[in-house]
Amino acid sequence: MSRSPLRRHLRDPLEAGLAWGLYGFLRVLPLDLASGIGGCLGRLIGPLLSVHRVADGNLQRAFPEFSSTERRKTLAAAWDNIGRTLFEYPHLAQIIAERVEIIGAEHIAEMRDDGRAGIAFSGHLANWEILPAAAGVAGMPLTNVYRAPNNPKVDTIIRYARRLAGPNLVPKGAPGARLLLKALKQGAHLGLLVDQKMNDGIAVPFFGEVAMTASALADLAVRFNAPLLAAQPIRLQGARFRLIVSPLIEPETLRGGLSGGEGQVAFMAAINRILEGWIRENPSQWLWFHRRWPKS
Repeated sequence: MSRSPLRRHLRDPLEAGLAWGLYGFLRVLPLDLASGIGGCLGRLIGPLLSVHRVADGNLQRAFPEFSSTERRKTLAAAWDNIGRTLFEYPHLAQIIAERVEIIGAEHIAEMRDDGRAGIAFSGHLANWEILPAAAGVAGMPLTNVYRAPNNPKVDTIIRYARRLAGPNLVPKGAPGARLLLKALKQGAHLGLLVDQKMNDGIAVPFFGEVAMTASALADLAVRFNAPLLAAQPIRLQGARFRLIVSPLIEPETLRGGLSGGEGQVAFMAAINRILEGWIRENPSQWLWFHRRWPKS
């Protein structure tokens, strides 16, 4: 969609200037201070937003055994995590170099060196930029799918902040899908976050309820016989993390001997079970603030 001349010539530069100013301010702050300010702002502002009610409803559906007090504490910590994650972007290089304990790093090396196209996947947990950044530093740059902002000048900031992951950021949508196919044909490695709602996805159980789920991971992995690498980021304390990387998964093992649409659903149900396990371990570190399940 084309943007108006007013937005293109006035609003876009103003937004980008403010974003660069905030990025530069956070960059000169010590990592722990920047992360802490983000967490504090998240706790203060987040509960005032309309999506807080969406998150509370999601939490009730996923954890019906939680009391209202438990939900309130979980969501407060989830807002803290989001604020910290956003304010940690200028410090990703330091985080990867000094603040991440990687368990299973040999599996990243195995995928990097096996001569096959592959797909690394995770969810919006802890600081979800850790996997692509760690993979890039390990010599396995990922072609990452992301939601491109409407403002191309702000998009430049996002690409700069995520530069450790490699130069290949692919926007969501049909053009991006074609780029993913091209990358896999060339033997590249993709990075996907697979825990968000997809309106035109497939119906797959998640926490015991049907949720519309993107099938791209299953479709691409099966089509290219691409092994999967599952990585769980965990925020330990403040701006310190653990990344747990699982052994490579062959795509055929997730279809349960089924084919077609049934195999597709079985594949993504297995992926959702992995994600669900991660979220159950650290419910306050997941991105609850989108409508993951139908309203009813």
